[in-house]
Amino acid sequence: MSQPNRLATGGSIDRSKPLNFSFNGIRYTGYEGDTLASALLANGVDIVNRSFKYSRPRGIVAAGAAEPNAVVQLGSTEAAQVPNVRATQQALYEGLSARSTNGWPNVNNDAMGLMGKLGGPMMGPGFYYKTFMAPASMWMTYEKMIRKAAGLGRAPKESDPDSYDHYNRHCDLLVIGAGPAGLSAALIAARSGARVILCDEQEALGGSLLDSADSLDNQPAAHWVDSVVTELSGMDDVVLLPRTTANGYHDHNFVTLHERRTEHLADTAPDKNQVRSRMHHIRARQVILATGAHERPVVYANNDVPGNMLASAVSTYIRRYGVAPGNKLVVTTANDMGYQAALDWHAAGREVVAVVDCRANPEGDRVKAARQKGLRIITGSAVFEGKGSKRVTGARVARIDLDNYQLSGSTENLPCDTIASSGGFSPVVHLSAHTGVRPVWNDDAIGFVPGSVKGMFPAGGATAIYPLAEVLESGVNAAGQALQACGYQPVDIKLPKASRVLEGKAAALFQVPHLKPTTRAPKQFVDLQNDVTAAGIEIATREGFESIEHVKRYTALGFGTDQGKLGNINGMAIAARVLGQTIPETGTTVFRPNYTGISFGAIAGRHCGDLFDPERYTAMHAWHLARGAKFEDVGQWKRPWYFPLGNETMHEAVARECLAVREKVGILDASTLGKIDIQGKDAREFLARVYTNKWAQLGLNKCRYGLMCKDDGMVMDDGVTTCLGDSHFLMTTTTGGAAGILEWLELWHQTEWPELDVYFNSVTDHWATMTITGPRARDLLAEITDIDLSKDSFKFMECREGQVADVPARVYRISFTGELTYEINVQANYAMHVWNALFEHEAKYGLTPYGTETMHVLRAEKGFIIVGQDTDGSVTPEDLGMQWCVGYDKPFSWIGKRALTRPDTCRKDRKQMVGLKPVDPTVVLQEGAQIVLDPNQRIPMKMMGHVTSSYYSPTLGHGFALALVVGGAERKGEKVYMPMADGKVYEAEIVSPIFLDPKGERQNV
Repeated sequence: MSQPNRLATGGSIDRSKPLNFSFNGIRYTGYEGDTLASALLANGVDIVNRSFKYSRPRGIVAAGAAEPNAVVQLGSTEAAQVPNVRATQQALYEGLSARSTNGWPNVNNDAMGLMGKLGGPMMGPGFYYKTFMAPASMWMTYEKMIRKAAGLGRAPKESDPDSYDHYNRHCDLLVIGAGPAGLSAALIAARSGARVILCDEQEALGGSLLDSADSLDNQPAAHWVDSVVTELSGMDDVVLLPRTTANGYHDHNFVTLHERRTEHLADTAPDKNQVRSRMHHIRARQVILATGAHERPVVYANNDVPGNMLASAVSTYIRRYGVAPGNKLVVTTANDMGYQAALDWHAAGREVVAVVDCRANPEGDRVKAARQKGLRIITGSAVFEGKGSKRVTGARVARIDLDNYQLSGSTENLPCDTIASSGGFSPVVHLSAHTGVRPVWNDDAIGFVPGSVKGMFPAGGATAIYPLAEVLESGVNAAGQALQACGYQPVDIKLPKASRVLEGKAAALFQVPHLKPTTRAPKQFVDLQNDVTAAGIEIATREGFESIEHVKRYTALGFGTDQGKLGNINGMAIAARVLGQTIPETGTTVFRPNYTGISFGAIAGRHCGDLFDPERYTAMHAWHLARGAKFEDVGQWKRPWYFPLGNETMHEAVARECLAVREKVGILDASTLGKIDIQGKDAREFLARVYTNKWAQLGLNKCRYGLMCKDDGMVMDDGVTTCLGDSHFLMTTTTGGAAGILEWLELWHQTEWPELDVYFNSVTDHWATMTITGPRARDLLAEITDIDLSKDSFKFMECREGQVADVPARVYRISFTGELTYEINVQANYAMHVWNALFEHEAKYGLTPYGTETMHVLRAEKGFIIVGQDTDGSVTPEDLGMQWCVGYDKPFSWIGKRALTRPDTCRKDRKQMVGLKPVDPTVVLQEGAQIVLDPNQRIPMKMMGHVTSSYYSPTLGHGFALALVVGGAERKGEKVYMPMADGKVYEAEIVSPIFLDPKGERQNV
């Protein structure tokens, strides 16, 4: 099939390599080097989609990430479906298959288009909010209708056949954007010896220079690009990442990059060992933001009809892809760059009908060049309306008074099939705004520039610098500052001599007025993807939405996959005009990650299938398997549940293990306990704020048990923390809560107390922990350690460092069983050696391995809680009878303190922790059983609490339980009842939750 808009020469495509592809079921041909968008334009495809709200026909507008319309469904098979791919960024490959995301029965003849025409006047901003409020009985129907109409592409129904991965990298300088500023910055940084990562979202490095009309050293700019890329490619400490988008800029110069590894080759990765895309997690010492600028379209009536394009996009398609997307061009512009599109169009042999410039006296080299070519220039005027429905057929032009925002004089109709507009350029500030720093308005640039971010140095177009010579110098200057911040001395670099282009002053043109009021005129689109019109913004402000953030949410301005790259500034300008204020007074919305859409596969990486929730094993796992252990899942960990001998049942094995601990010595693999290393001069202060008890006086090598509450005062975790130095502590957490607690600590540090000098690192995997407990624990450990274990030298709740089985170890004397206990911590790689050394004395001391079930029985006999089992998010320290662990007189208000003073948390009739002793000693109550005071009460019975933990104790000789009972602390000695589903009722006496050794004599021997 012929390509009617393909030029015979020009562009960087390879005409010797044709590629076949299909769009909406129709086969076309393009060339290697094309994007899907350039190939569609070459083949004369006008309509690529239908708009979200009004189902209006839409064509290609831009040539890069800012494209709002050409968002397609990619994939020839169901499993390979990828929604919302920008055709302007999708490289063409053999067999590519794409479809429009909207349009039924097809994109050219869409039934919903009639609804848009008929219902358009009624579908203004807030339409959904106002229309679907009543009647309530129709809400479910409304939801189905809205969900069916909502969205762009569709998710695949079959499993993704591709693989994805993540890559963690570090560098001195991360340069985002490989245009002239980024390349010059990367070059000087690399020559200065810095580690550099250079990324760019385009298929090749070079940015605007890939299709620039400028020259460097009297050569096409692309020649300089090739030489720089070649030099950088040969450097060991330089990583070049084309097809890579910086999608998120986070605190401390942590940047996420999305690299499209094989998406330019086929529907799926050609080789099973290849990944489709990769997420790079970059930790950069400094960042160069060389992201350039997006051209702004001009807002005028019917500016969405296919054939309306950005002026820079027209030039890109002609110069880079050899495609002239039409035959007769009208340019409407507020700056000299609009003339470049006219010059490129003319050079391609197509007709330039006119260049319509809103400025009265435009000057500049491009203006002169247009005059020399004999192009018609209409000054002091603007295109105020496009004509046509499925393709532009003409442009209406009138004189414009920029100061008074009105048209004047007679109008002229210019026949054309393409309208290229240039309202100016908007620096790409999205990434800088991800940090929470708002952009700053620059009157000279007529746009927002990045705010100040620590460790970030903007350059080039991102700072509203556009002349090529100045852009190159800007990159060098930014890199010089960044290098000095890294401790490098920047080398001198000779920049190429750039061609000088004299430009006239740009005008501030955002919206062109119509002969009719905005709300009566044909639609003037601001956000093309979400069908947000200038009239919609005016109506929103009239209805009281004066904050730009409120305007955004009421109208959906900037909500689409293009994230307002084209429309946001125009929308803000329109809101500012209507409100009678300046753009900086109106402000800007906040951009958030991601800069462009990313597949869930790339976000997940390898964390799927078996790796989504991986099984974690301790260093002694193989030994447990060989010993016949039965396992239970605790978080992601496989923990030994019990160790049956022969044909023992679990009950028999647990009974044997419990007696071994109480009478001799048992050993538990406790490596799964969460361990968080906390350091910094304010570490002690931080602990005092997150724990309920005091930490100011905890001495070196001393341990302390602590409770941690949420900000609602409810217990969320507990554990023992040890002082290893005045500014060094090791915190232990519950196995299942380790990750959440680390996140909790980071949250409070980063958001509430960033002034505190404190750092956290998870060391759970670093240390293997083996707990030996029982009357003979001291004798056993003495066989293999040089640590003095005597009672007076090594006291309860203390820590010692020394050798255990000739391995460096930390030993803690703490107890979760109530028995004499030592927790041995060694580097995980040595754990199996130490474990075996202990079991060399197995027969001598009766050493018995035990699992989590026995641990639960032993701790419950002592009344020790397990957070998450004996607590449920509604239990305070006082409910647990643990007032001794609360420091109400601490100088700083710890997390949850204020909540514990609320009337509700101070009630005497709250559920409180108690022990339950069944009247029948053989009974083991069901965990979760509801507790009542009167077993004969009619249903619904008044529930007074529930059983939290329940076991049979071979040491006590009867069943026992822990429970939460209303006012339980005052009910000791009372009888309570547990009605069961089968009609049985169990009776128990409320007793102390401490069933064994209430004075703690066993652990202190």
